[in-house]
Amino acid sequence: MISAADLVADIADSLTAVLPEQRWFAGKGRPVHAVIPVRATDLAGADPRLVHAIVEIDQGELPRDRYQLLLGVRSDLPENLGHAWVGAAGDLAVYQAVHDPELTAVLLDLMAQRKEVHGLRFTTEPGVTLDTEQRSRPVGAEQSNTSLVYGQTYILKLFRKVAAGRNRDLELHRALASVGCQHVATPLGSIEGPLDTADTAAFGMLTGYLRNVADGWAMATASVRDLLAQSLLTDGARGPGEPADPADVGGDFASEAYRLGHVVATVHADLATALGSSPAPAGYLDVVADGMHRRLAEVLAQVPELSPYSDELRVAFDAVRGLEGPVPIQQIHGDLHLGQVLRSVTGWVMIDFEGEPMAPLAARFDPASALRDVAAMLRSLDYAANHLPLGEADSEQRAMVALAWSTRNQDAFCDGYAHAAPDPRKQAVLLRAFELDKALYEVAYEHGNRPLWLPIPLGAIARLTATHP
Repeated sequence: MISAADLVADIADSLTAVLPEQRWFAGKGRPVHAVIPVRATDLAGADPRLVHAIVEIDQGELPRDRYQLLLGVRSDLPENLGHAWVGAAGDLAVYQAVHDPELTAVLLDLMAQRKEVHGLRFTTEPGVTLDTEQRSRPVGAEQSNTSLVYGQTYILKLFRKVAAGRNRDLELHRALASVGCQHVATPLGSIEGPLDTADTAAFGMLTGYLRNVADGWAMATASVRDLLAQSLLTDGARGPGEPADPADVGGDFASEAYRLGHVVATVHADLATALGSSPAPAGYLDVVADGMHRRLAEVLAQVPELSPYSDELRVAFDAVRGLEGPVPIQQIHGDLHLGQVLRSVTGWVMIDFEGEPMAPLAARFDPASALRDVAAMLRSLDYAANHLPLGEADSEQRAMVALAWSTRNQDAFCDGYAHAAPDPRKQAVLLRAFELDKALYEVAYEHGNRPLWLPIPLGAIARLTATHP
């Protein structure tokens, strides 16, 4: 039987074409020169066979990204798995095993038995017993990872892009569970082990599956559509420039925004309880301001449309340096937006505590002001309000509708946050600077990936630089 390492080497050329087509592949837009096998481990079976692999991607830059693959191997690939084809190793078909419930059942079994396979540690959290009769299906909407839902009971997140060291998502879920936080999924198990000959990494996290949930982005944008439709229907009766009041339209999101703000503040408090909070050290605000100025310089070099706002942006960032009084810092979510929250029947739940995707893994553990999360959610609410008008007629009316919706829901979110923590609006200078810095990040992203969306963060920067706290 061909070894796992030789099998991965045999399909390396096929992987150069297959990997860039995957949603979770971070190197899109750059050629893949080679796929280099790092580790390959047989987990189970002969036909079908399950292989766990780590590969390194040569795209002409250092350091090279590494990815986790789960490969199925069969002598005869069934038609229902044809879409998962990767390549051939001799007369064997190699495919993406996440689509094969017969093979993904192995992962649940290994965790339930707390097995170690060639250094790969499959384990459960203390006191957890797993039902291994559950069958899996992959979640289709994810971008950076792959999740498998087992029945209606568990969800296993497989971290695709992997790096050595601690895994923030896993550690923060464990910390929040330790203090009884009700607003995250319960951690149940994990997969950890060698990344190469020297370093270790986390490869998977099993949590309880949240049934009957709604995505925060979907809920918010549905509310915007309701308001926009009502405003356009009544435009003739009201006269131009008088959009419908969001409070009077079906699907008003403000009560949910309030609850969401309260939950975010509660999770911040739980993180502080579990992992600590402290006043920022001397010079922290200078470091924050310096980072904002660096981002501004980088984005200005790429996006000339930002130039009219550059002076006001510098003033807003420099204002941070002169703030007085202690600034608490702690672990925060780090990448909070409406797509990272789910509405269950009992309330809002926060997911994906991996931190800022563009930051180095070690830096994601650096404590920060909780206002960063608040600012990020305010920006996400603004995105929800403004994503529909792009390229449409009646732009002035639509812009007024968007502003009415975002203002109402941003205020509601802050009201909810203030019910469980200090009101973030009382730290207006720092909050505004964090919002502007997040908008700069968005400008760079949209410029490089979705140019038609660039007016959303540019419009926010125009509004925020025209007002002074």
